[in-house]
Amino acid sequence: MATFTSFIGRPAAAAALALATGVHAQPTTMLSPVTVTGRQDRGVDIGGWGDIPLSKAPFQASSLGSEQMQDIGMRRLSDIVRIDPAISDAYNTEGYWDYLTVRGYVIDNRFNYRRDGLPINAETSIPLDNKDSVEVLRGTSGLQAGTSAPGGLVNLVVKRPTDAPLRNARLGWRESGSVLGAVDISERFGTDGVFGLRINAAAERLEPRVRPARGERHMVAAAGDWRLAAGTLIEAEFESSHRSQPSVPGFSLLGDTVPDPRGIDPRINLNNQPWSLPVVFDSTTASLRVTQRLSDAWRLTAHAATQRLKTDDRIAFPFGCAADNPDFVPPLTYCADGSFDLYDYRSENERRRTDALELALHGALSTGGVRHDVSAGVLRNRSSARLPPQAFNFVGTGNVQGTLVTPPDPTTFPVDADRDERSTELFARDAMRVTPSTTAWLGLRHTRLERSFSQSFTTPWLALSHELPAGTMVYASAGQGVESLVTPNLRTYASAGQPLAPAKSRQFEIGVKGGFGDGSWTLAWFDIDRPVATDTGTVFFIDGSQRHRGIDAAAAWQTAGWSLQGGVQLLRARREGSQDPSVNGLRPTNVPAATLKLQARHDLAALPGLSVQGNLLAEGERIATPDNGTRIPGYGRVDVALRYQQPRAFGTFTWRAGIDNLLDRRAWREAPNQFGHVYLFPLAPRTLRLSIEAAL
Repeated sequence: MATFTSFIGRPAAAAALALATGVHAQPTTMLSPVTVTGRQDRGVDIGGWGDIPLSKAPFQASSLGSEQMQDIGMRRLSDIVRIDPAISDAYNTEGYWDYLTVRGYVIDNRFNYRRDGLPINAETSIPLDNKDSVEVLRGTSGLQAGTSAPGGLVNLVVKRPTDAPLRNARLGWRESGSVLGAVDISERFGTDGVFGLRINAAAERLEPRVRPARGERHMVAAAGDWRLAAGTLIEAEFESSHRSQPSVPGFSLLGDTVPDPRGIDPRINLNNQPWSLPVVFDSTTASLRVTQRLSDAWRLTAHAATQRLKTDDRIAFPFGCAADNPDFVPPLTYCADGSFDLYDYRSENERRRTDALELALHGALSTGGVRHDVSAGVLRNRSSARLPPQAFNFVGTGNVQGTLVTPPDPTTFPVDADRDERSTELFARDAMRVTPSTTAWLGLRHTRLERSFSQSFTTPWLALSHELPAGTMVYASAGQGVESLVTPNLRTYASAGQPLAPAKSRQFEIGVKGGFGDGSWTLAWFDIDRPVATDTGTVFFIDGSQRHRGIDAAAAWQTAGWSLQGGVQLLRARREGSQDPSVNGLRPTNVPAATLKLQARHDLAALPGLSVQGNLLAEGERIATPDNGTRIPGYGRVDVALRYQQPRAFGTFTWRAGIDNLLDRRAWREAPNQFGHVYLFPLAPRTLRLSIEAAL
């Protein structure tokens, strides 16, 4: 704990210690759900190995269920950084789509996201109201995805019809006036409940602490199933969502100086011109899955999905300071006096489409006394993007106080950035139980990628695991991944919107998982080497690699009335092999070297149904500029909440009240580099949230 005290702050450290006081090893209820291992030990779809529980799987992953999402007040995908130590922010701001960093790498919104196992495009706002869980796989993912950035994959598991009737309604309020209403209804029909239907709907008025950023959103989703005779299950689902809200640009360095976050009002939106328009996301997604049981040991699945996205991306965008840097040499920052150049950016009617079809065979067999759990299949994926003429025009000067007004300039210019991509992926997996305690895991994926060029590549993955006495398991794994990079779609780049050749990364990992009493723990060392692209603001090209070596550790345990779980990631990230020798050995920007996440809950015996919850997030310093000359300090944040379950004859009411950033800490949350520019995003101020959920 002493390692983190300097950037948590003494009050936050004291709060964390207070949350952990009194923890002993006696059985009770776990925090739900268990992040890595524990009493709710189950498989995750994103791993690719079916129902094998996480405690026996030779990889690191986490699963965050819908109940814990509500307990922590999770309202967008990026809020998962509050729970998982391997995940951190990567240019996350109000009113825009989410970016995540996993094991220090920013994962690709076009290739690193799945929905019930099939690829989707995450360049949109993703509603969580109809998601049963969010799964995160840590590490390279060439076995699960043909092209993807290293670090990890995110899988969104859709809520499906339940066996028992479900009638849930939820009403929530969040400072400074956001109001949410949502319903979740499930019912079965027909003889023996052969048909199932689940409806989710939500509407929210968005009134965040940042001003002005008022908006609104709504979504409706339906999922149905048909339990046909002879082991046939047909599942279909549909989701439609809309979100409209002004986005919030970041602050920045003032010249080469990091401004004191205590002197910046985190509620200011620099996108506050009279002509500022909201970013609008419209999304429609549907899927159909057929599962046919061939025998007790074998099943065949056919799974198809389609996604349609429409986006109006508009912002008064602060970008650089020509007065201090007339040649716009990166890293770009705001002016030393707090002013900046302001641009009118508009890209309306962006269209993106993703279609996927997977056919797979899963089963088990024995050969020569060795049991094989195997799966094989083919995934056909097609995606496209149609980007209209855009505006990115200099309109004047703004300042960090948000007091200057400029005229608009919506003049558009054509961009040559339309994308059409097709891929065919053949995959095979085999978990071979060589002895009762030793398993060899083999996987292979062959991808044929068709863009403006065609290329084929194969990504292998293998692991060896061994179960020791007392339930402890050790494993070692090695894998590869291939990612596809695209030059930013700005006219300042010579090849705007054009893809680079796929780049192959590799990972080695050694881990151990075990338990003690009613607790569980996991520890892993990993080494990932990834080709890295250098962004000069005008040129985007592969330039050496970025190597991340680190340790993931997590634990969960409980006593009567107490539950505690948490994790830590220690990361050594360095640049290697760059054309510029001065870059080699430097840390990448916006990657904390140390991260700590703790969650605790105490059930009060004096008042059954009432629990006190607390979360601690602490991150080390981040590098702000590529030359490592500027960095932002680490910070700590404490969230607290009350939850009260009130049973009634006609149902159960769940009351929740929480305060995020209890100590109202002022800090720079992250320092992402975008388009050669350094941005700073502040920690959100103390925020109160309330909700009531009725299960009838």
